[in-house]
Amino acid sequence: MSTNVQSQVSAGTNGRSNGHAGHETVYVDQFIDGILDPNKPMLGPVRDGGHIIANTAPGCWGPMITPEIRGGHEVTKPVAVAGAEVGDAIAIRIKDITITSMATASGNDIILGERCLGDPYVAGKCEQCGTVYPKTVIRGIGQEAVRCANCGADATPFKFASGYTIAFDNNRAVGVTLAQNAAETIAHDANYYAAMPENSIQNSVLTFCPTDLVGLVGRLRPFMGQLGTTPSMPMPDSHNAGDFGSFLIGAPHEYGIAAADLHHRTDGHMDIDAVRAGAILICPVKVAGGGVYMGDMHAMQGDGEIAGHTTDVSGTVTLQVHLLKGLNIDGPILFPLAEDLPFLAKPLTVDEKAQALAVAKSWGMSGIEESMPISVVGTGPDLNSATDNGLERAARLLDTTVPAIKNRATITGAIEIGRHPGVVQVTFRAPASKLAEKGLLGFAEDQYAGT
Repeated sequence: MSTNVQSQVSAGTNGRSNGHAGHETVYVDQFIDGILDPNKPMLGPVRDGGHIIANTAPGCWGPMITPEIRGGHEVTKPVAVAGAEVGDAIAIRIKDITITSMATASGNDIILGERCLGDPYVAGKCEQCGTVYPKTVIRGIGQEAVRCANCGADATPFKFASGYTIAFDNNRAVGVTLAQNAAETIAHDANYYAAMPENSIQNSVLTFCPTDLVGLVGRLRPFMGQLGTTPSMPMPDSHNAGDFGSFLIGAPHEYGIAAADLHHRTDGHMDIDAVRAGAILICPVKVAGGGVYMGDMHAMQGDGEIAGHTTDVSGTVTLQVHLLKGLNIDGPILFPLAEDLPFLAKPLTVDEKAQALAVAKSWGMSGIEESMPISVVGTGPDLNSATDNGLERAARLLDTTVPAIKNRATITGAIEIGRHPGVVQVTFRAPASKLAEKGLLGFAEDQYAGT
């Protein structure tokens, strides 16, 4: 994608376009080295109500076998939103997510502990020459193909416990896991079949050509595993969440943190399959400009991402951003598509409202609560901690108590697992009056009016 309309700015610096602060559209084809750093310049800014269009690179496995990348993923360079200040929020309307890859590979991982400094996602190391974050070259295909450019040793910190290569139809509707000959054919031209963006530096996981599953068919429904705002301290991109972030506590590498530092995270790494085209995501602003970034597009995923990884693909993404002043949230809020809501959280139909109102009046009540669905994201080192985090965030948002949110989530919603071990959605119907007070009702109405 062209970058000739972009400008690089320090966070909070405003550009001018057509008389309004910021650009109407910011095109992104640049990636970071794996570290989300609030001290580095951002692209943009994009105006309030403007658009971000990006070509994203595959997320997990490619960067995982590229120790030069320090974060476990390869996400886009953050984009500042004009006027965004700490304590604000940025609403992101996901307009489009399109898969461009023709194939990918994924599966369970085996960590090679001798090839890292405490964390293979963050601090890969060549076991033979000791180089940390070594540059690598590809020699041949298979799981020994990634070699240290310095000494020639096998340098990948990960290999497959059980993996597969999967190819997609032209309409990107289904995928089929391939047999060995087909996987090897793809491996010899991995970047082509991955539709690897030209500025990406990752080694394509298609080079590994795993084939432990053959002939299995999966439905495609793409979403963004990474979408959010920049944390308020330098943090590896895949660790910008309460579960992976806990691996940084006391870590021996240069990005180790104290437990108290986890509050700097923004939980942009969610792996929630409802973060797909048509959804609205509300993100906290913890640095001036916000710094919207994205990556780790997945072709499909079941709740929990229980294999640890799924089908990482290249793709194009179109977002629209809106600035919400002073919302002061700690983590993301999601308004999923109506079809992605749990049964109990779906908006009441006209008939259901009429039935409920009749019950209320029969007991001497004048009316019923007007409510709308909302999903509050919680993260932590395990699912119980993540649930507690989500409940606490929801209670603060709605100026109520955790027990009250527990009741709402029990009778009008659900606790949904985004990623095992520690990302959840606390989904329930919230009072429309409170959503209006917080400036969120319009987003709920956009999603659910008429459902």
